[in-house]
Amino acid sequence: MGKRKFFAPLLTGVLAAGLLAGCGADKASEAGSANTKETAKPSAQAAEQVVNIYTARNYDVDALLYKKFTEETGVKVNVIEGKAEELIERMKREGESTQADLFLTVDGGVLNNAKQAGLLQPVTSATIDQNVPKELRDPDNQWIGLSTRARVIVYSKDRVKPEQLSTYEDLTSPAWKGKVLVRPSSSLYNQSLLSSFIELNGEAKAEEWSKGLVANLARTPEGNDRDQAKAIVAGVGDVALMNTYYVGLLINSDDPEEVKVGKSIGVFFPNQETTGTHVNISGAAVTKYSKNKDNAVKLIEFLIGAEAQTMVTNENFEFPVNAKAELPELLKSWGTFKTQQIDFNKLGVNNAKAIEIINKTGWK
Repeated sequence: MGKRKFFAPLLTGVLAAGLLAGCGADKASEAGSANTKETAKPSAQAAEQVVNIYTARNYDVDALLYKKFTEETGVKVNVIEGKAEELIERMKREGESTQADLFLTVDGGVLNNAKQAGLLQPVTSATIDQNVPKELRDPDNQWIGLSTRARVIVYSKDRVKPEQLSTYEDLTSPAWKGKVLVRPSSSLYNQSLLSSFIELNGEAKAEEWSKGLVANLARTPEGNDRDQAKAIVAGVGDVALMNTYYVGLLINSDDPEEVKVGKSIGVFFPNQETTGTHVNISGAAVTKYSKNKDNAVKLIEFLIGAEAQTMVTNENFEFPVNAKAELPELLKSWGTFKTQQIDFNKLGVNNAKAIEIINKTGWK
């Protein structure tokens, strides 16, 4: 694929819109409106221009984008939120009767799982081809990247110098004994990181890394990425594995304490002289049985446009897939970095082996 370089942003958001027919107890609201339930039958939906989304993304900026899309196109956006695995199982159960037109999620492995389950269909669009690099799209055009995020080493500015850091592998060295923080292994972010190591270095080395990481942990893994940053500032550990966008969210939080945490930690992109920093993808896919395919493609094209991409990176600090997006100053300050060169689908292919290694090495 050749070397890819990104600036480093992040992301937050919540998706909302009218509840789809047959959604039962699912939580939903009309994009840009209060929490109201949609009871229209599919036939009623067909009378208006709509696009129905099943999404595992939980970011405020998405709702803003859907509202803007509706204002510009007249196409109503309906959203059902849930965990990716649950939404995939739901689409399997619903089959041809599903109302889902688009599936959105935040991991390349999950996108591949939906693809392998036969739930997606190819998309042909010159706009998408022009705005999204080939390496950020499925080789069979069944999913399209919307944004990316890097899983980096975050460190205490008070106790660690950047020159002390180098690679993910170095975190297993004696120098970091009792100083490493990470969220639980149940996190898909961690599973995909280990899956990438399996792909790049083989199973044996991936297992060695997981075993060494566990041996150097400052505490039993707990909390989310924000909690790892807070633990660094509290002195529990000196370094942590985190997604870059959380750092941006902390620094730009409305909570003064979170801002303090964000400003007390530094971001380091590991493996710049070797395999590159691990990057994962957030993507969209048109479902196999979409009833509103044209509108679904139109929404994807809108979301990968320069204006929408600029909103995503400035509000959520994720990396934009469209090079024309205007980056926030924070991401510019982090500079460019080399990324891992792997097929994002491999994160799903290697997931079962990653979980096996996690269990074997005692990563809680």
